[in-house]
Amino acid sequence: MDITIIGLPQSGKTTVFNAVTKGEIKVTSYANAPNVGVVKVPDSRLIELGKIYNPKRVTQAEITYTDLPSDYEKSINGILPRTYLNNLQKADALLLVSRGFDDNSIVHSKGTIDVFRDIRTLLDELVLLDLEILERRLVKLDENKKGVNPEERQKILGETDFLVKLKKSLEDGINISDQNCNENETRLLSGFQFLTAKPLVIVANIGEEQIHSIQDIQTALDDKFNTNRINTSVICGSLEMDLIQLDLKEQIEFRKSLGLDTQSGLKRMIKLSYDALDLISFLTVGDDEVRAWTITKGTIAVKAAGKIHSDLEKGFIRGEVISYDNLIKWGSLSVGRTKGLLRQEGKEYILEDGDIMHVLFNN
Repeated sequence: MDITIIGLPQSGKTTVFNAVTKGEIKVTSYANAPNVGVVKVPDSRLIELGKIYNPKRVTQAEITYTDLPSDYEKSINGILPRTYLNNLQKADALLLVSRGFDDNSIVHSKGTIDVFRDIRTLLDELVLLDLEILERRLVKLDENKKGVNPEERQKILGETDFLVKLKKSLEDGINISDQNCNENETRLLSGFQFLTAKPLVIVANIGEEQIHSIQDIQTALDDKFNTNRINTSVICGSLEMDLIQLDLKEQIEFRKSLGLDTQSGLKRMIKLSYDALDLISFLTVGDDEVRAWTITKGTIAVKAAGKIHSDLEKGFIRGEVISYDNLIKWGSLSVGRTKGLLRQEGKEYILEDGDIMHVLFNN
C-alpha cells in the first residue's frame, strides 16, 4: 500500500512524514526528491500468535509513505512537473496536510493561516490535474479517429462521449469517485489513475498551543470534508515527531500529561489509511512464519491466496479458516479442528479481518 503526502509549502508535510514513519528527515522546504518511508503496521495479534508458534520470523504488514517535496508542487508557466503527477497517480491513496499552526518564523505561502481554505485549494488542484489528464486523452482520441476502420472509430467515439460526460461532471464539482459509472466505464477509469477517484486522508497539522482544541477542530473538519471516500484527522505534527522517538511507556505518560489520546499519531494514520482504502488483514501461521497480509474488504479466498503466492491462487482447492479469537482460545489448529472451529471454505469465501487461513492447493 502506497500513501503519498501532499500539501502547500510550509504546511509541515515532512514533519507529519517523520511523525508517521519515525523518520529523521531534515524539515526544510528545499528538498529536491521525495522522501520515502516504509512503516510496519503494529498488530498485537502477531505477538500473541508468535507466543504459540515461536516462528523463525514474524512479518507485519507494511505501508509505504511518500512525502513529495515543495519543488514538486511548484508549477512552471502554470504547468505542474510531470514527475509530480506521476507520483500522485501511482499512489493508492493521498494524504493531504493542511497547516493549522502559527509560526512567525515560517511564512505561509498565502500570507495567513486558514486550514479549510488550504484544503479546498488542494482539492481543487486535484480536480484541475484530472481535467488535464482528460483533456490530453480527448486530444489523443481525436487524433486517433482519423483513418481507422468503422469498428475502431465507433470505440473511439464511445470513449470520447464517456470522457466528455466525465469532464462536464468534474467541472460541475462532482469528483470522479462520486460519479455513477457502469462496470465497463469503471474498468476504463482504472487505467487513468484519476486523482479525484483515489481515497483521501485529510490531516490538519496544528500547533502545540491548539492541542486542547483538537476535538473542536476535528468536529469542524468532519462537518466540512468527511465522506465515504475522505477520512480526516487533527494532529500536532511537531509534537508527534518528537514523541515517536521515545519508548512506548514514555509516549503514553507524556500524552496523558497533556490530556491527549494515548494512541500515537502513527497508529491513527495507519488506521485512517486502512479505513480510506477499505483494508483488512488476514493471517497465516506456522513454525517458519507468522504473518499479516493486507487485502481489501470483500476479497474472496482464492484471491487472498494469490497475495501469498500466485501458485496458491492457480492451484487453489480450499482454505482451512479459523478466527484469530478461536485460535487464541484453543491454542492450535488441531484443537480448533476437533472443536469444529476450523472450517473448510471454498474459493468464493469472503475473508474477514483476523481470519487465519491455511491454503490447500494442487502443485
